[in-house]
Amino acid sequence: MLNLNLYSETERLSRLVARGAKTALTDKEFLELEIAKWKRSDLRRAQITGVKYYKGEHDILQRKRTVIGQDGALQTVENLPNNRIVDNQYAKLVDQKVNYLVGQSFSVDTDNQQYAKALSQIFDRRFMRVLRNLCEDSHNCGIAWLYVYYDDAGRLCFKRCEPFEILPFWADAEHTKLDCVVRLYEVLAYEGALELIVEKVEVYKASGVERYTLTNGKLVPDTDAVAAHVSLVDADGNQAGLNWQRIPLIAFKYNNKETPLIARVKSLQDGVNSMLSDFQNNMQEDSRNTILVIKNYDGQNLAEFRHNLAAYGAVKVRTIDGAEGGVDTLTVEVNAENYKAILQLLKKAMIENARGFDAKDDRLSNNPNQMNIQSMYSDIDLDANETETEYQASFEELLWFVNAHLANTGQGDFSGDKAQINFKRSVLVNEMAVIESIVKSVGMLSEQTLLAKHPWIMDVNAELERLKKQRAAEAAEYALPAAGGDEE
Repeated sequence: MLNLNLYSETERLSRLVARGAKTALTDKEFLELEIAKWKRSDLRRAQITGVKYYKGEHDILQRKRTVIGQDGALQTVENLPNNRIVDNQYAKLVDQKVNYLVGQSFSVDTDNQQYAKALSQIFDRRFMRVLRNLCEDSHNCGIAWLYVYYDDAGRLCFKRCEPFEILPFWADAEHTKLDCVVRLYEVLAYEGALELIVEKVEVYKASGVERYTLTNGKLVPDTDAVAAHVSLVDADGNQAGLNWQRIPLIAFKYNNKETPLIARVKSLQDGVNSMLSDFQNNMQEDSRNTILVIKNYDGQNLAEFRHNLAAYGAVKVRTIDGAEGGVDTLTVEVNAENYKAILQLLKKAMIENARGFDAKDDRLSNNPNQMNIQSMYSDIDLDANETETEYQASFEELLWFVNAHLANTGQGDFSGDKAQINFKRSVLVNEMAVIESIVKSVGMLSEQTLLAKHPWIMDVNAELERLKKQRAAEAAEYALPAAGGDEE
């Protein structure tokens, strides 16, 4: 029996009682049940939907035109316009919120300059790219996962995992401490010339990683040995396995409820797509495919009439007993203004429910002062505050791994040093007003604080160093001659 220690004994027993279990489950059996339940859960379905909608794979693409059949049931028809237009406002909102929070490089504030230099080498541009992808994942899926590992060259690296591949087991109700993490992913395999999709399962815990193949809902061990978190090879070619003291997976949450953004706006996004598609459908329903009223048609059946109309653009009619023949159409007038008004309401509702901002807001064109700009950004700023709170806690967990790496590689023990991650939000500002406020605050605030607020400063520590060198050069240039020296 595997000893995964997924839950405390009390919590595990309560789960078994809740299931109505008459006999105790092994940990492997417990995992099999949890994986099966998680694969069909609403949470995982919402995560997959968020990713699909961001890519543009919306429900409208599967829509079919239907009519009421002879028995009163809906039937699919193929001879009516069926446009499937995707206006991906959701992806625009996700990109807007992601770039607002992590579009610019964050800064690290610490009193230990050696520590700051070491962190700047780890949190480089590659890490910023990973962080941006994590932020995108957390908005699409409610939570993102960062995996900490060493590459073949022994460098500390970071990798994002697909959120819908991760099943976490939390030690507490607040979801702050992990007991165990299950990763379920698919790999391509071949059985002869037959291509197969195989489901692999990795179980991460503090003591190592266990690997399985999921076959017909059952976990089949790939090996009896438990793999270590880190595998190292020395100069003699000897391999050794080492484990972190913690599970090397870190959660980055969009909010404390881990609710995906798509849960707020999916119905509104579907409404936008439907309005645009219906509008184009109605515009294309001309005299060749709308309802026709036929008088004294010189033909045999309606199919022949439709064929003549489609092929030649004309039909023959005749006059019988003084009754003139003709063809009239029953049309529904398409009022473009109605569609436009509904679309504006839907898009405005999407922005408000997603807590984004309208870059074409009238306040920017009429009176773009700083108060109006701040008002326009108020919703996205509140939402970003909650996300940043979750990210700050995630960075504390990440810094534990970074500090352990620095200590293990002899770069220094910084476990007692504090480091504050400062995000720089991509917000429109009235630069002149901000600079004037900074100038007026000289003497009341430290130079470092003023530089951090300056809209042109990207790296405060680098700017302080440049100022120090500039002042030293100016002092050397205007230094007075030494006492007793020659004077001209």
